[in-house]
Amino acid sequence: MNLLWGKKELVFHQVTLYFDADGLENVFADKNNKTLRQTLAHRRYKKYEAVVVANYLEYLEWPLGKFLLHLKSSGDNFYLKFLNKYGDKRYCQFCIEDERFLYEMGLYVYTVSAKPQYIGRCRDSFKKRINRGYGKIHPKNCYLDGQATNCHLNALIAEYQVQVALWVHVMDDKDMITRAEKGLIVKYNPPWNIAR
Repeated sequence: MNLLWGKKELVFHQVTLYFDADGLENVFADKNNKTLRQTLAHRRYKKYEAVVVANYLEYLEWPLGKFLLHLKSSGDNFYLKFLNKYGDKRYCQFCIEDERFLYEMGLYVYTVSAKPQYIGRCRDSFKKRINRGYGKIHPKNCYLDGQATNCHLNALIAEYQVQVALWVHVMDDKDMITRAEKGLIVKYNPPWNIAR
């Protein structure tokens, strides 16, 4: 696949995605390293302290994930206040294994039926960005102080798993990677990029 950036034609190579699991739900519930009380001490969650004290006082020592899953199971949508916009989606788990690209950096594009859906930059390694970032949603990612973009993109890839493909373009200059990503997003306006 080739994309135009200004007068340059960037050649992207398809990299196989290996799916290990799909239909992963309630990932947020596995975050149990802090209690509800400890979580409320964090600045992002402090605003919910009065509501919790008034309505959920008996749960203060519960692990956070267990508490939120209990609320969800009870039909109490207050649990959503602790999660980012994409924190309670169905996810999948995937990785890349192509040695030619694992330790390279540059640009990447997710396509569905050969149409660009998401354009991103990788300034470290594709292995880190894909396998450890988008390819596996950790419970912490689901929360307000987590990685909303990772959750958003993984959920979309899970939804379109049969049609999705990953393409990469290797680049060495980090500043050029950033400029090229911005230029391609403006030109192609991919629908999955949430900060367009």
